[in-house]
Amino acid sequence: MNRFDAVIIGAGAAGLFCAAQAGQRGLKVLLIDHAPKLGEKIRISGGGRCNFTNREASPAQFLSENPHFCRSALARYTAADFVALVRRHGIAFHEKHKGQLFCDDSAEQIIVMLLRECDEGRVTRWQPCKVSGLRREAADWVVATDRGEVTTAAVVVATGGLPVPKIGATDVGLRWAERFGHRIVEPRPALVPLTFDAAEWAPFVPMAGIALPVAISTASPGRRGPVRTEFLEDLLFTHRGLSGPAVLQISSFWRLGQALRINLAPGHDLAAELAQAKVRSRRQLGNELATWLPQRLADAWLAKHGPAADLPMPQLPDAALRQLATSLQQWELQPTGDEGWRKAEVMAGGVDTRDLSSQTMESKLQPGLYFIGEVVDVTGWLGGYNFQWAWSSAHACAEALAAQQQPASANLAS
Repeated sequence: MNRFDAVIIGAGAAGLFCAAQAGQRGLKVLLIDHAPKLGEKIRISGGGRCNFTNREASPAQFLSENPHFCRSALARYTAADFVALVRRHGIAFHEKHKGQLFCDDSAEQIIVMLLRECDEGRVTRWQPCKVSGLRREAADWVVATDRGEVTTAAVVVATGGLPVPKIGATDVGLRWAERFGHRIVEPRPALVPLTFDAAEWAPFVPMAGIALPVAISTASPGRRGPVRTEFLEDLLFTHRGLSGPAVLQISSFWRLGQALRINLAPGHDLAAELAQAKVRSRRQLGNELATWLPQRLADAWLAKHGPAADLPMPQLPDAALRQLATSLQQWELQPTGDEGWRKAEVMAGGVDTRDLSSQTMESKLQPGLYFIGEVVDVTGWLGGYNFQWAWSSAHACAEALAAQQQPASANLAS
């Protein structure tokens, strides 16, 4: 039976990086993945250019039942640390928006970099290879695979979450966690488009494809009452509902039954500006409103909410203009669902952090069992934060693996 110092299951961002870091610290590492192509989520991310981190990454951009859990790992391996690695490999990148860093060329460069790092650590890779079982035998773990059983002192579960099942996403990591006694925070799609009742959404279907900057917010239950979360991002109308960065961001905070509030003209006092326009302009309302909104949206909004788009500005009652401004800047609507795992970018929820060490990612219940990356109940905002959690949690785990196994090696040598 083959023996390794550590077996890492899942060759996504977290698994690849953890394997490389542990191997480079002198451990004999086996990395296993069931998919014929590794790193598919890296490959498709960021429109194929991989938003590999965010310069502004801090615990403030992460959601969890325990929001403090991510602090240690993020502090010990930062966005600047990963950027330094990217630079060392000669990968050109650029900042696109709000600290978001993308490859100039292709996400494939990040995958190649991670594989080179694994090679430097002499990591053994089995792929495609299915893990069919995991069990304890005395102080060891036994991992049953298509290529036979292996023994190890440490198993690292880096199997990711449930989004994008067509590239091989499964719930196996969550099932293993439950099997070995860990609590699970109910998984749900996050960074996902939101949908609405078809009949209620019908007037907005013709607006599919329209994008504009908005302020979007929702009120989530908090320990001391509702907590309102707001993002200033671009909104995209779709045939079934709303998408774009604004909605993807707020979707992580939204729960079924909660309303959204959208300001379609952020940064403006629309009531005052419409009142001024009434004095200085003789244009029709629909054309004047297009000063703040895309013309198609302005026309559709007036058709649904009034006043009539063809009314000249001077003829509009002040009260009607104030009501129009309020409807546009305090638009409240209630989604009926989301686009599910097929369209979600990440999974919220996962292995409950109460059962893990924030320093090492090791289980408090099962010595030698670790969970890293998306399978853990730590979810970042849109914009490279989830990749940073993958790198940081993987690094914390690799450090722990090396620290825990070095004393045994030293004793053996003496």
